[in-house]
Amino acid sequence: MTGTRVHVHAAVPEALGATIEQLVADQVASGIAAQDPTLWGPDAEDEAGKRLSWVDLPEQSQHLVPRITALRQTLTERGVRRIVLCGMGGSSLAPEVICAAHGVDLVTLDSSEPDMVRAAVSTDLASTAVVVSSKSGSTVETASQKRAFEQAFREAGIDPADRVVVVTDPGSPLEREATEAGYEVFHADPEVGGRYSAMTAFGLVPSGLAGADIQGLLDEGRTVLDQLRLDAADNPAVQLGGLLGLAANGGVDKLVLADAGASFARIGDWIEQLVAESTGKHGKGILPVVVESASAPNFVPSTTDSVLVATGPDDVLAGTSPASGWAARIDASLGAQMVLWEFAVAVAGRVIGINPFDQPDVESAKAAARSMLDGGDGTGSEPDAVDGDIELRTPGGWAAEESTDTLEEALRALLAQLDPARGYVAVMAYLDRHALGELERIRASLATRTGRPVTFGWGPRFLHSTGQLHKGGPAVGVYLQITGEPTADLEVEGQDFSFGRLVAAQAAGDAGVLADDHGRPVLRLHLRDQRGGIDRLLAAAEG
Repeated sequence: MTGTRVHVHAAVPEALGATIEQLVADQVASGIAAQDPTLWGPDAEDEAGKRLSWVDLPEQSQHLVPRITALRQTLTERGVRRIVLCGMGGSSLAPEVICAAHGVDLVTLDSSEPDMVRAAVSTDLASTAVVVSSKSGSTVETASQKRAFEQAFREAGIDPADRVVVVTDPGSPLEREATEAGYEVFHADPEVGGRYSAMTAFGLVPSGLAGADIQGLLDEGRTVLDQLRLDAADNPAVQLGGLLGLAANGGVDKLVLADAGASFARIGDWIEQLVAESTGKHGKGILPVVVESASAPNFVPSTTDSVLVATGPDDVLAGTSPASGWAARIDASLGAQMVLWEFAVAVAGRVIGINPFDQPDVESAKAAARSMLDGGDGTGSEPDAVDGDIELRTPGGWAAEESTDTLEEALRALLAQLDPARGYVAVMAYLDRHALGELERIRASLATRTGRPVTFGWGPRFLHSTGQLHKGGPAVGVYLQITGEPTADLEVEGQDFSFGRLVAAQAAGDAGVLADDHGRPVLRLHLRDQRGGIDRLLAAAEG
C-alpha cells in the first residue's frame, strides 16, 4: 500500500493482537468488501444489506468524472466562477474537505441561520451556480435554501435551470422537482448512506464543479482498496478499527482527532460525522473530539478515556503517548484516508457490537423541530433569566438547586454536572459560522478549564453527525447551546415559516429532546447582541 502508513499504539498490546486475530479469522475485511450484511448481527442485517455499496466507490464512480468535467466547462462558459453547495452532514462535509485540500473555493451553505443564508444568496449572484444535495430529497434545510436561491435567480433575471444542479437519490421528491424544472440532475447510489458518500456524486459533483481534481481523489482511494480487502493482520483498517472498538469497549471512548502536518485541512470534521453517527447508539459510541493540532497544549491527551489519532507525517507519538496508552498515527493521501476510515469504522462497529449504518436518534430532533414550528415561534420557552443581552434557559430542571441568574453562574453550574472521569462538554452553536468563526476558540478554553474533552459543533449541521451520539451514546455529556438574534429574518418562499423560525425551532427541538427525553444537562444561551455576547462568553469560558 504505497504511500499509506498507519501506526497503532495499544495500552494492552496482547488484547489488540487477539482482537485483530479474531477479525482476521472471521474474515471481516473480505466480508465488508463482499458486502456481507450479516457481519453486524441479525438486528443490523436489513439495514446493512442496503448500505454497503460504498466499498468499491473509487472504482465505480469513475464514470462521473467526464460528465462533471463537461458540466464545469458549460458553467464556465455561462460566466460561473462561484460554486455554492446547499447540503447537510454527509452531503456537505466531504466536499468542503476535498476543496480545501485542492486549494479551490467552495461556499458551503449548511445552515438555516438567516444571516448566513442571506450572505450566500446575495453575494455575486451573476457568477454563481448552486449544487443542491439531499439524499432523501426532503431535508428541510436544503429545500429551504433551494427556494431562496431560485427566488434570487428569478429576481435577477437568471433562469434557475442554467444555474441549479441537483444531487439526490433516484425517485426522491427532489429528483421529481428538479426534472420538472429542467435542472441538471446527478443520481447518487441509494445503497450508500450519506456519511459514506464522499466518493459518490455527493462528494464529487460540487468538488469537481469547484475545480478540485476528483480523478486524482478517486485514484488515491483506489490505491488502498486491495489492501483493505485482505484478511490480514497488517490490514490498516483492521488495525485502526480494532483499536478503536477495543478501546471503546474498555471505556476509552473519546477519539481525539489532531492534525500532525497533513496537507489537507479539516478532515477531522468529516471523520467526526462518520464516527459519531455510525457508533453512537444504544448507550455505546465513540465521541470524536476535533482539536486544533497535535501540538496544542489543550487537546487533552491527559485523559485516560481518550484515544489520540493524529493525521499527517509528523511523528507526534514518538517518545510519548496519551495517558490512556491508546493512539494511532495515519499518514496517507486524502482519498486513501477517506476509504481507510470508512472500512475502519465498519470494523469498529463489529467490535463494539452495533450497527454502523443506522442513525435511530437523528429523526427525533427533526420531529421536535417540526413540532416547534407548528406550535409557535420556535423558541420553546421563556428565559429563566436575562443577563444583559444574554437570555439563559436551563431546560429539564437540572439546575433547580443552583444559582443561574448570570452567565458566569449558569456556565459554572453546567460544568459542575460534568463527570470528572468520563464526561465531556459539547458546545452547539446555531450561528453564522462564516462570520463568527472566532467562537470556536471556546473549545480550547473549556478544555483547559475542565481538563475534559470538549467538542464544538455548528448547528444545525452537527445534528447530522454528533447529534446522534449526544442522544444515543453514553449519558456522560453536558451541553452548551448558543443561539443568536439575526440581523434580520429571511422568509422562505412558499412556506409558512422563516429561516429565523426554522433555526430557532431546530435549536429548541434538539435541546428539548436532550433535556426532556434523555435527561441530559443543557444550558441554552440566546445572544441578543451576537458579537458582544460572543466576547462575553469567551471571557466567561476562561473562568
